[in-house]
Amino acid sequence: YMEQKYIVCGWFAPDERKTLDDYKRFAQLFNKCGEKAKEYGLQFCHHNHDFEFFPIDGIIPYDLLLNETDKNLVKFELDHYWTRKANVESKKIISKNPGRFPLFHIKDMDATPEKAFTEVGTGVINWKSVFKLAPKAGMDFYYIEQDSTTKMKPLESIKVSFDNLKKMKL
Repeated sequence: YMEQKYIVCGWFAPDERKTLDDYKRFAQLFNKCGEKAKEYGLQFCHHNHDFEFFPIDGIIPYDLLLNETDKNLVKFELDHYWTRKANVESKKIISKNPGRFPLFHIKDMDATPEKAFTEVGTGVINWKSVFKLAPKAGMDFYYIEQDSTTKMKPLESIKVSFDNLKKMKL
């Protein structure tokens, strides 16, 4: 027994997310996954990327997922890099949906036009304001990730991120 609490859907392939009906099907599937996860003492969650915030027929798919899933069965891992890349404020999402975000995905964005990944604390995301949202979000855990590195080796990169977060005394 590993005492795992969460199981997370981390990605929709491009051909699976073309229409609102695709997202409605995911919402229905997520509710079923949430029921099944609960039977095993787990909480089902979904991890966002930027594409869930691009409107389809005037509707934001991420809003559809939040609104059409059972708030007790389906929670979310909020990836703050991808919300920022989509020009969406995490604070607004959390304010509208308190308690639905037990997991925070922590990775930073550089100030270049490419908005590339960078070590936490060296980019444009204000981590103190993000972590102030944790109680309202219902955050239980956060994960530091560096999707890709350009300036240093991966383990050096994660150490910089970890050390920077420690210095922030969140």
